[in-house]
Amino acid sequence: MPGFDFSNHTRNAALHARGVPLPKATSTGTTIVGCIFDGGVVIWCAGAGTAADTEFTTALISSQLELHSLSTGRKPRVVTCMTMLKQHLFRYQGHIGAYLVVAGVDPTGVGLFTVHAHGSTDKLPYVTMGSGSLAAMSVFETQWKSKMTEQEAVTLASNAIQAGIFNDLGSGSNVDVAIITKEKTTLKRGYVKPNERSKKQKSYVFKRGTTAVLNEKIITREEISKYVTVTELGTETTLGEKMDLDV
Repeated sequence: MPGFDFSNHTRNAALHARGVPLPKATSTGTTIVGCIFDGGVVIWCAGAGTAADTEFTTALISSQLELHSLSTGRKPRVVTCMTMLKQHLFRYQGHIGAYLVVAGVDPTGVGLFTVHAHGSTDKLPYVTMGSGSLAAMSVFETQWKSKMTEQEAVTLASNAIQAGIFNDLGSGSNVDVAIITKEKTTLKRGYVKPNERSKKQKSYVFKRGTTAVLNEKIITREEISKYVTVTELGTETTLGEKMDLDV
């Protein structure tokens, strides 16, 4: 995986020192949790942080695990995946914004780990990550118990995710669950949808002229041609699809 390019760092720092504002990054939220039950583990949306970083990082480690499996002639352990992830992320000191929950079942038993962007890891019977992790952790700390059944773990993880949804503005509105056992993995998308979109009670399309025009300025084509290139589209030019209007 190629490294990051910091060639413009000095230039950007000099511009910022002169008062040029830096572009702001758009921040979104996530709540991911995992908990162990008797015979397996439950994972919910096991990637938080920068979406592109989580996708490409997991794809990279997946290919490395496949090569490792072909080289050793056996299936990789959960701890092997965790070690590859922490070594890769530690190398970039947090510049790769991938916060992951790694879980699975292998001959050594059930494994549940968290991997932070800077490379640190945790091994716990229940974990949470993301912007809604504090609310989700409060549910685990008050309701988790050892040797839970599969359905008890699913219900507990669902409640933890919903706590993250309702107490964090960016944690979405759906709950997805993956149940991992020694025999199989079951993925349930949209297991709970606490914030389904409802239909509008009436139309909110207002007639032209409803809002008063306080100021009006008309820019002619000759004026705008000084700054941009004006090109007329003929009648035979293929245009894009029309925008849907909410009526």
